[in-house]
Amino acid sequence: MKKRNGEKEGDELRREYNLSKLKSGVRGKYAAQPTIVKHPNVLGGTPVFRNTRVPFQALLDYLEGGQRLDDFLNDFPTVSREDAIAALEEAKTLVLARLERR
Repeated sequence: MKKRNGEKEGDELRREYNLSKLKSGVRGKYAAQPTIVKHPNVLGGTPVFRNTRVPFQALLDYLEGGQRLDDFLNDFPTVSREDAIAALEEAKTLVLARLERR
């Protein structure tokens, strides 16, 4: 992980540990329910975070633009950190599965 401005020695490792701990807990919690859903009556079928009207694409745009996950979460308070990470994990799984079929 990249060290952020103002981080003290060890903060980077703590942040990485907390993120990996959160990720492992998220997988089990959402294994039966997808985090990204599509409904024809919600934003015309655009993939959104479950129980919100926040498009998943918004998270990808934030990250692609170099913004942090915390920036996204502050701007979209209806999306929890756990849901955002679970959605990214879900997307990663789909991409890796697609690559394995080639």
